[in-house]
Amino acid sequence: MTQVQLGPTSHRLRVVVLLSGAGSTARAVLDAADGTAPFEVVAVVADRPAEGLDHAATRGLPTALVAPADHADRAAWDAALAQVVAVHRPDLVLSAGFMRLLGPAFLERWGGLTLNCHPALLPSFPGAHGVRDALEHGVAVTGCTLHLVDAGTDTGPILDQRAVRVEPGDDEATLHERIKVAERELLVTTLTRIATGGVTLHDRKATWA
Repeated sequence: MTQVQLGPTSHRLRVVVLLSGAGSTARAVLDAADGTAPFEVVAVVADRPAEGLDHAATRGLPTALVAPADHADRAAWDAALAQVVAVHRPDLVLSAGFMRLLGPAFLERWGGLTLNCHPALLPSFPGAHGVRDALEHGVAVTGCTLHLVDAGTDTGPILDQRAVRVEPGDDEATLHERIKVAERELLVTTLTRIATGGVTLHDRKATWA
């Protein structure tokens, strides 16, 4: 990946959201999209029955469940997920609490257009336990990172970050809740910036218009 251009668009930026759970972070994007934001959520897709999927349905959004158990193998699931996303013609795909790695078939089609929000300041503390790992290492500051998805685990080029200070007495739950607040602001702000100005990623460096 040498250069990727995201946005701007002449229409409201079309976003498909991927999630696996309650979708608490994704709801900030849905709320903003219901207002005057220059982006819209055109579908919500999950890999398992999820509260976030049900919530999207109550808002009248198209939803889809693409469960690995319903497919012959991982490759078939990955291809099916890519096709379900394609139906909605997104400008961007947002992984917001989606707890599966995206494989070759998906990345071939959507890799340059898929963003993930990770609850740590990458490249530190990648993986599923970023909040816990930051606490265990005794850092004074952690945060969240919005990055482009590639074939690795939280290794894609970074678009933007927000810092969150670790407070005395924090445990994983309390720290994660404050990181989620930062994630919500970061997601809405970044999607707005992509829609209205755009960003170029060249050799991992993000340049905003």
